[in-house]
Amino acid sequence: MRHEHPFPEDERRFRSGRHGHGHGPGSRGGRGGRGGGWQQADLPPADGAADWFAGRLPDDWFTGAPEVSVDREEIVVLGELPAPEGGAESGAAAEGRIGRFREDTRDTRIQIAHEAEARYGRKVAWGASIGDTRVLFTHLAVPVMTRLRHDERRVLDTLVDAGVARSRSDALSWCVKLVGEHTEDWLSGLREAMSEVDKLRAEGPAL
Repeated sequence: MRHEHPFPEDERRFRSGRHGHGHGPGSRGGRGGRGGGWQQADLPPADGAADWFAGRLPDDWFTGAPEVSVDREEIVVLGELPAPEGGAESGAAAEGRIGRFREDTRDTRIQIAHEAEARYGRKVAWGASIGDTRVLFTHLAVPVMTRLRHDERRVLDTLVDAGVARSRSDALSWCVKLVGEHTEDWLSGLREAMSEVDKLRAEGPAL
């Protein structure tokens, strides 16, 4: 997947709201009063975000329901576009079609992002795909505090020295992506289990 510059001038204005420099809502520390739950106490639930976007987006934007991914800071909306006419299937043709979609839908996407941020307390990133070509238009980079011991830092430094990553930050990102690719089924099951715990906690008696 190709990532473009995270904050283009014409889309920056819906990212410069109350949360400041790339920090998501509720990022003032800790996990809140959730007893170790994955969502922070002051963060609105986003369980229905995929359904909301499916109903809110124009019907002619994507070939089907968009892929909607949610974390504590951001909602990423990725939709499949119709292939270019004439049977052109090259990567350049796909990127050209995606670029046209980006320009044509910019104002509407900004408005929808405002609505989603007010509803879910998270920034919105957009992307589009045609076949194997995927482009993220905007993507939030969130600083993550880490405390790594000597042996763990050596792993990152090895990746940097070998040219796999340009910096420790890049190496850490590479490691996270690698783990995600190889443990997606386990991570999905873990997220589902945490979601069930959150539902049970919400259905419990008020204290």
